[in-house]
Amino acid sequence: MKPIIGITCNYDPLDTVGKASNMGTDGQDWNYVAGDYVYAIEEAGGIPVILPRCKDMTVLEPLLDRLDGVLMSGGHDVNPLSYGEWIRGCCGRVIQERDVMDLSILRYAYETKKPILAICRGTQILNAAMGGTIYQDLEKDGGFEEHAMDTSARQYPVHRVELETDSILHRIFGRKLVPVNSYHHQAVKQLGKNVTVTARSEDGVVEGIEVSGGADFVVGVQWHPEMMYTSDEQKLLFRAFVAACE
Repeated sequence: MKPIIGITCNYDPLDTVGKASNMGTDGQDWNYVAGDYVYAIEEAGGIPVILPRCKDMTVLEPLLDRLDGVLMSGGHDVNPLSYGEWIRGCCGRVIQERDVMDLSILRYAYETKKPILAICRGTQILNAAMGGTIYQDLEKDGGFEEHAMDTSARQYPVHRVELETDSILHRIFGRKLVPVNSYHHQAVKQLGKNVTVTARSEDGVVEGIEVSGGADFVVGVQWHPEMMYTSDEQKLLFRAFVAACE
């Protein structure tokens, strides 16, 4: 049987998501995720399952036990309270319910040694779960260049990341420099416990991490490989993840 991969979803307590698509009504909240995550796992040979936000996240534990791996998807900014800081004006919109959901799923998956692939926000929440911190804004907090390249089509790279040679990412891609897209204004700052940097952008932003102590494959990337899943190169990442889940 193909491996079953759980994909975390976005959560929004506002009713605007449904109203924008002409199917909602006043007062509804929403669980949703971009199709790219689903298609990337499907193309790589896995069975994608969307994990919802529940009021009691322990309800999902029997399902998590049956999963072969977990993909932590992107989304809104992580609430600084999740890594011991107060929110500042440079931080974007935060949704605390999403943080509770992601931290619950992530910690359970890590403790039960499920393979994990974390993407963008997922990488940040992975580092936070391990006790690390996040730049609330790369330009204002870290003096880095702008990384939110929203004017670029999602499937095209806008810069390169440099991979550490002794890393899972380097073994997957087979080379030192990999071109990627970029849709973030936050990133890993201080590393959490068992977290190792495995990729950086050309201006020094952390673009890849690995976490020891869980499954053999606990990898986070700051770019959005699911948006580039039609690329032969980015397919390698999803295929390696699904293979680790088999």
